[in-house]
Formats: sequence, C-alpha cells, structure tokens
Amino acid sequence: MKQIMKILPGILLLGLVTMLSCNKENPYETVIPDSQVNFVGAVNQTYIVGTPTVAAYTVTVGSTDVISEDRVVNVNISSPTGAASGAQYTASATSVTIPAGQATATFTIQGIYTAYTAGRKDTLVLDIVTSDKVKTGTIRPQVKLYMRGPCFEGDIVLSEMRGSYPNTVEDLGGSGYGPYTTTISTATSTGPTSGSVTITNIFDFGWNPITVNLDWSNPAAVVVNIPTQSGIGDAGTISATYAGQDISVRAFAGQTSTYSYCQKTLALKMQLGVTGLGWFGALYQVNMAR
Repeated sequence: MKQIMKILPGILLLGLVTMLSCNKENPYETVIPDSQVNFVGAVNQTYIVGTPTVAAYTVTVGSTDVISEDRVVNVNISSPTGAASGAQYTASATSVTIPAGQATATFTIQGIYTAYTAGRKDTLVLDIVTSDKVKTGTIRPQVKLYMRGPCFEGDIVLSEMRGSYPNTVEDLGGSGYGPYTTTISTATSTGPTSGSVTITNIFDFGWNPITVNLDWSNPAAVVVNIPTQSGIGDAGTISATYAGQDISVRAFAGQTSTYSYCQKTLALKMQLGVTGLGWFGALYQVNMAR
C-alpha cells in the first residue's frame, strides 16, 4: 500500500504536465460576442416634474459595438400605474436610430406638469422590444422611470422634518427675539395622515422639549395641534415673580398653528402659563425655519 501511494502522485503529476502541454499546442479559440443594445444608466431612474417648464427627461440606449451602418432600436413604454401618453407624459419617439459610427442614441420623455400637482406618482416601464442589425441586450433591456410632481403637503416623509431650524424667530406679546436654533429631535407616525414631533430649545432659555402633533388629513390646510403640557421649565424665565415655579404650554384659543413639509417651516401659536396658577394673556408665536 505504501509503495502504491508513492507511485500515484507521480502518475498524477505526469498527467497534469501532459494536459498543460496540450493547452499550449492547441490554444483556446477567441470568441467575439454578438453586439447588443441596452439602456444606459441605472435600472431605476427618477424624473421630478416639478415646474410647468420642467425639462424633458433624456433616455439613452447604447450598443456594445460601433459599425458603419445606422441601427434602429424600438422601445415599448407601458405603465403599471396607468400613466398615458398625452395625459401624464409625451415621448419624443419610441423608435430611435443609432447613427453609423456611433454607439448611442437618445429620446426624451416630457412630463405634463398639470398631471402631477396633487401628489400623483407614476412608473413608466421602458422595454427594448426590437432592434435592427443588433440584438436586444441581456444587461439592461428594461428600465423603470419613476415620475412625480413637485413637493406635495399630503405626501409627507415625516422623518424629513427632523433636524435643525436655525432661522427660528419668536414673538411674545409684541416682544420679538431671534433668529436662533430650534431642533426637531424626533418624528413619529401616529396614523396615515398624522404624526408627532418633539421640539427642543423653544424660547432659547434651557426649557425642556415640547411635543406637537401634525395633521395632514386635508393637504390644502395642514395644521399643528398643540396639546397642553407642563414640566417645561422655570417660570422665572418669563417673569421673576414666578421664579421656581413650573411652566405650562397649550394652544392659543382662536389661533391656528400650521406647518409646511415642503418648505420645512412651522408656525406655532401658543399660550404660556404657570402650572397650577393660570395663563398669561399674551400670544407666544414661534416661527421655525430651516
């Protein structure tokens, strides 16, 4: 058994040398792949139809080679969201030509602004369906173009409200102050069209955070609801008469607080009080802005 084991490696080595020799005598044949046409760019692309004069979106197709003849590429446009040509968009062409001596060609999609002013979102699926003198590619024969309009107050991403608001100004009974920095430190969804945010550094005097609730059930008239809350800070920061006592905050009766998700602003109209004693009559207004 030991003698066989000694001989066997030599046999394997000889076979390996023979194989290598064969490869050197007979080199592998070079295979040139067929030319293909694919979309150029990411598989998922985004087009914001943000203004009435928004520029058209350019889509590029490209071949893997260059030849001395024109090549025609046909594209099919469909939409699982129901976008229709002439209603939500127009396309400059669905048949484009890659000129002789070149590798790419383009066409454009023009979003129709009036279709996207109320929060509509669409997906266009672009497929290369046929091509002339070149095969449809396997790398990127399809792309998706996501279309949406300008920022819409009813389509809020609540987490985007978080962060600093360095252009905060305030007024307490006619006495203005600012700008200074407030911060939305947390933003929590409380329903499909509502959320709660925590605001720090109101009054710019070491007060504790306050919580307000955002409501966008009516996107045309979004509002901020301010629940009554205490434990805000030392009332001596408002009036030395009440030093050592606690501050309460609530919405000011008859005044509407609001916000803008698109502009990242809040206009808070509050009433300050001394917990357990009563409320000051002056309106306390805080305008927060990025």
